[in-house]
Amino acid sequence: MPSPIVDVRELRRSFGQLEAVRGVSFSIEPTELFGFLGPNGAGKTTTINMLCTLLRPSAGSATVNGFDVLNQRSEVRRSIGLVFQQPTLDEYLSAEQNLRFHAYAYGLAADVRERRMRELLEMVELWDRRKGSVRTFSGGMKRRLEIARGLLHHPKVLFLDEPTLGLDPQTRRHIWNYLLALREQEGLTIFLTTQYLDEAEYCGRIAIIDGGQIVALDTPDGLKRAVGGDLVTFSTADNEQAAAEVSQRYGSDATVQDGVVRFHVPHGETFLPEFVRSFSQPLQSVSLRRPSLDDVFLTLTGHEIRDEELNEKQLLVQQGMPARRRFG
Repeated sequence: MPSPIVDVRELRRSFGQLEAVRGVSFSIEPTELFGFLGPNGAGKTTTINMLCTLLRPSAGSATVNGFDVLNQRSEVRRSIGLVFQQPTLDEYLSAEQNLRFHAYAYGLAADVRERRMRELLEMVELWDRRKGSVRTFSGGMKRRLEIARGLLHHPKVLFLDEPTLGLDPQTRRHIWNYLLALREQEGLTIFLTTQYLDEAEYCGRIAIIDGGQIVALDTPDGLKRAVGGDLVTFSTADNEQAAAEVSQRYGSDATVQDGVVRFHVPHGETFLPEFVRSFSQPLQSVSLRRPSLDDVFLTLTGHEIRDEELNEKQLLVQQGMPARRRFG
């Protein structure tokens, strides 16, 4: 077995009294597509910033491509590509100039630089727009250019922090087509953070993170199986009483969430007809479906993906620290 290309042990990060990442541990194998799934504010970006040496851990350890993120930061940075959650392109430069500036920063030889720029721009279908100013690009084009820039220096691991955030569904699909093709062609390891459940399905394994802790880690299918079978949801005039009846009668742990009773059963297609015929209360609605990652997240955390996030700058301000502080 090859050594993990990313190895994380009890990693923690605090901002004053707030512990944003609370002892996460996981490893990623070479060429794996690994996902961090969680709501905004769960600790995804803080974790990725520690692994990319942009933020010092408060405790714990991590290695990337065999290099320690605290003591071998330059080696780590040469080993990784990073696509940030927020755009970081210089919009007053052309696509070509943005890539060339990045190549200079990494010390790529001129022949390697020019060959690699053309190769990547063609791969993300931007070669014909290489002279165009980035400020004229669509959101999807900018994201494709950022991905190409992150790959310019042949990294071993590509970190993608919410790579399709704010893009429309069609553009998101296109971005994923590029990412999957790039992974195949480049032999990349990809570490993705996302709050989009459909994107997490692309991953070989998913770590579900909530409140700074990993609450589950498995393949998408493994996570769904762990929920406990098919999901039945229904509503009645008295959902609390109905949930108690389900728990007593069928031995299934029923809960009331978002105005419906939810419980899981094996072989739901054979269970449902008898349930509808024999339940003591009239059913106002009833449905059956296979569990999704949304169900997994809700079952494990008791809530759906939230909308609100405090980024690191906001956390620092809340703790009375200057927002301009930078971590070296």
